[in-house]
Amino acid sequence: MKKDIESRTDESSHKDYYEPPPAPLYDPLELRKWSFYRAIIAEFISTLLFLYVTILTVIGYKNQTAGDKCGGGVGILGIAWAFGGMIFVLVYCTAGISGGHINPAVTFGLFLVRKVSLVRAVSYMVAQCVGAISGAALVKGFQKAHYNRFGGGANLLADGYSKGTGLATEIIGTLVLVYTVLSATDNKRRARDSHIPVLAPLPIGFAVFLVHLATIPITGTGINPARSFGPAVMYNREKVWDDQWIFWVGPFIGAAIAAFYHQFILRAAAVKAFGSFRSIHHT
Repeated sequence: MKKDIESRTDESSHKDYYEPPPAPLYDPLELRKWSFYRAIIAEFISTLLFLYVTILTVIGYKNQTAGDKCGGGVGILGIAWAFGGMIFVLVYCTAGISGGHINPAVTFGLFLVRKVSLVRAVSYMVAQCVGAISGAALVKGFQKAHYNRFGGGANLLADGYSKGTGLATEIIGTLVLVYTVLSATDNKRRARDSHIPVLAPLPIGFAVFLVHLATIPITGTGINPARSFGPAVMYNREKVWDDQWIFWVGPFIGAAIAAFYHQFILRAAAVKAFGSFRSIHHT
């Protein structure tokens, strides 16, 4: 009788939640699948579109406010909405194909928690950087004069802030983003909170929006190495490259902290308390 109860309990728990196995570091069979290359293309196109729309918004705002002391244009709030809104749209469109990373820091965080393989992670990062350069190139091709005049939408450390402050800003901002991504895509959490119909791209896009509101005045908000790298390549001025390391080191450190906190503190605490990732009640 006891075995029957345990069997039924274990079976029902499997229906509620299933923990997928960790992604391998290297899977040669992955390179033979069309889904692998389709995902890389999706990351490239998504990052291209992300840079195209957001950099146009930044440059358009600066063009509108040039010489306007009243501060016309969409403002910082509008720029933040452009970044957050585009992330929401693109993650929603590509989540089922590539996971909708659109950010090397997000890819790095997901790699650390073994959601993607090493080969896929590196391929995604390359595709994202190439897509970012292409998106910035489109903006420069259409509006070269404005692009060069208003800094190409490149991230720079604002005057009055130290490099340490800029680095900390990028670390914390990326931590917020990657932690949100890991929480929103956590299978265990979705099974536990299935009664709350939250669309994963929504909190991710909202996190991007909020971080931009807080950090645009300091660094212009990177939290995405590809977003910082693409405009820097196309603008190609010395000041941009002087600060570029901040927009790589900061996001990768922030992603690593978020991955550690989510995987080894929050989820490991659940393992210690309940003995497994499943919610099993023993009587």
